[in-house]
Amino acid sequence: MTTETIITVKDLHKQFGSNVVLNGFNMELYKGENLVVMGKSGSGKSVMIKCIIGLEDFSGGSISVMGKAIGKLNHDELDELRTDIGFLFQGSALYDSMSVRENLEFPLRRHIKKFGIIEDTTPMVMEALESVGLAAAIDLMPSELSGGMKRRIALARTLILKPKIILYDEPTTGLDPITAKEIILLMKSVQEQYHTSSIIITHDIDCAKAISNRMILLIDGINYIEGTFSDLQSSDDPKVKAFFK
Repeated sequence: MTTETIITVKDLHKQFGSNVVLNGFNMELYKGENLVVMGKSGSGKSVMIKCIIGLEDFSGGSISVMGKAIGKLNHDELDELRTDIGFLFQGSALYDSMSVRENLEFPLRRHIKKFGIIEDTTPMVMEALESVGLAAAIDLMPSELSGGMKRRIALARTLILKPKIILYDEPTTGLDPITAKEIILLMKSVQEQYHTSSIIITHDIDCAKAISNRMILLIDGINYIEGTFSDLQSSDDPKVKAFFK
């Protein structure tokens, strides 16, 4: 990990009607870092990462991703930038009507400008599946997969684009403890193999402890406190201590 900044969020504001979600949130993601963002349900964590990839507009502040200002990009420029950003949705978001192979081929077809026309996608699909240990699942349908397998396939679909950044939204939610540990180990492996920089949104304190290089607590719409897991765990602030009970 270096001190090279990959994402910079400054004074970010976002509200829905009269409901203020983000009220001056600041954050930096460094190259090669696993940054965990924790906060209560509804605190704006998922909204924040959706703002980063342009899925949500924001009412104030700025976001820079690899030197590009998100609020100033047109549709085509934003679409091109997204090929370098992997997004692992909380519910995996696989297409139920597509096989595993077709789910992984989908982003390759969609981003043909980056990859060109690929006559045989099998090598790329297999590489991605092998990286998550599920090469044998290539011809299965999502309905034939367990929750943990779906999460792995969704990660493989993200990895097939060779992203520089991965945004994880609650990667262990809904999984049993053993499967959750497997996903955490897989995330570590992905970082080592692909040299990704990652933001991990999670409520899972075990996940945060295992995966984070640094943590931010999002409280009252701001980056209330940040530091290592040990730094935050040893805090005497009642608002911070509440996360570690």
